[in-house]
Amino acid sequence: MHRIGFLFLAVWLALSCGASWAASGPLEITLVPDASNPPSPRMGDRLKFLSVIRNTGGRAAEGVVAWISLVQVDPGREQPMDLEDWSAHKAVTEAVVSPGREVTVEWPMRLIQSGNYRVVVSAVERQASNVVTSPFADFHVRRKPTVESNRILPIALGIPGVILALMGWRRYHRS
Repeated sequence: MHRIGFLFLAVWLALSCGASWAASGPLEITLVPDASNPPSPRMGDRLKFLSVIRNTGGRAAEGVVAWISLVQVDPGREQPMDLEDWSAHKAVTEAVVSPGREVTVEWPMRLIQSGNYRVVVSAVERQASNVVTSPFADFHVRRKPTVESNRILPIALGIPGVILALMGWRRYHRS
């Protein structure tokens, strides 16, 4: 009876340790906005996010692919965003990330639409059965007025002024 209990314990330990090793994987990802980002960004601005993909395990992570995802989270408008429109890098690859090593990635992004957004970086290894994700980084993009008074006012006042000047010049030369 003692041997059966010992055998059961050995099998249980082997399976539980193997399962936790496979489930957790050696990769961890952090994601933070760059310190140079504007504090209140608006359409047309550029943001940068920094991620660190760290191998905290005891084995090398091979064939690592990391990518950034952007989701709009405004109520009633929840949707993933096409990163091509936002001029963001889509993915990076790393052949091997050795134990204790890390890979730092900059993710630039041009803001094209106002709203509330959430960005996340995900990574997967070639042999992994699950994906590893960073914590979310949330940000708000303010609307940029498409008609700006400092560009319109000179034209709005200048064209009538030019027309009046031409009419006055013509009237002066007729007399």
